[in-house]
This record gives sequence, structure tokens and C-alpha cells, in this order.
Amino acid sequence: MTESSTPDQLDPEDEKLITLARATRARTQAAEGAAVRDETGRTYTAATVELPSLKLTALQAAVAAAVSSEAGALEAAAVVTAASEAAEADRAVAADMKTPLVVLAGPDGTPTAALHA
Repeated sequence: MTESSTPDQLDPEDEKLITLARATRARTQAAEGAAVRDETGRTYTAATVELPSLKLTALQAAVAAAVSSEAGALEAAAVVTAASEAAEADRAVAADMKTPLVVLAGPDGTPTAALHA
């Protein structure tokens, strides 16, 4: 996946993913929130999981929710985080799912970068 410094003009459906990820992050007070859209248009959200026995990035958790609901592919994903770049684990799970677009956004919802397959 290649990363661009700022995402191109976002589709309204991709902006919706940022809104959902941001709301999930705020509701759970987690470090990150993520939202993904599968090939049928269904969306899944998740927050960072940090337990003594299990650690998942928000994107890993959202992908797990999608896959456990029988999603075969993802159209797009968004991660709301204070981090300046995508975590290696997020790059890996996006590549596993052949996700064509992953948008990173700051806590205020402003897109900061995009990963393209």
C-alpha cells in the first residue's frame, strides 16, 4: 500500500466512515476508532482493544467484525487517530483484505493521509 500525504477528494460514503470512526472513538474514549465498508455497503465500526491478553488496533477490530459477519472484501476504511501515520498492523490487515482505500483522520475528523492499494 502506498501512502499519500493528503487524501484526494473524498466520496460522501468515505466521509461517512470518518464520522462513524470518530463517533466510536469518542463513545469508547479509545485511542483510535475505525470504520470499514464491505462489498455490499454494510459498515462495521470498532475501537482499539487493549486487554492484558488481547491487543488490536481499531482497524483490526473493525475488520474482524466484518469478516465474522461474512464480508468477503472491503471497499474502504477510515481510522481516526492522533498518530501521524498508519500502524504497520493496519497496513497489513488492509492488504490482507485488498482494501483499495484507507483514510487516516485526526481526532477532529480532518483527513490527514490516505493509503491506496
